[in-house]
Amino acid sequence: MSPLIFLPFIIQAIVIFLDEWLYHLKRGLPKWERIGHPLDTLSIIACMVFVLVIPYEASWIKFYVALGIFSCLLVTKDEFVHKHHCPAGEHWLHAILFINHSILITAMGFMWPHLSEPGEFLRPFLWSQAALATLFFLYQVIYWNFVYEKRHQ
Repeated sequence: MSPLIFLPFIIQAIVIFLDEWLYHLKRGLPKWERIGHPLDTLSIIACMVFVLVIPYEASWIKFYVALGIFSCLLVTKDEFVHKHHCPAGEHWLHAILFINHSILITAMGFMWPHLSEPGEFLRPFLWSQAALATLFFLYQVIYWNFVYEKRHQ
């Protein structure tokens, strides 16, 4: 498998970091985003765990595709709020994230049939990505809904 398969994961990490540190921490997040952003992260974790836990079989593809489509649609839900709160640079980062989100889900789908091959390193890679995404999810929930909220009461 080509090393390019890892590029969407690298892009996602860099752009999410920039979005969080350049924009979210600067402007704060309204309640809808404090709830919605962790849900977005949870939807990508669900896709990762699906391919890691469900053995690849053709009959499962439709479920993964449905989960991926749901995740891709879910991440766009905040745009009605973002239009009132975000500067142009943040909108641009969101556009990159939206494009990359579907590419990331597709990359995981291409990895899925290879996860059980002997000596394959994709499984540990995806587990590490799921762990990092889970840590980010916990940060989003704890910081934005408890730490940030308490500071701004």
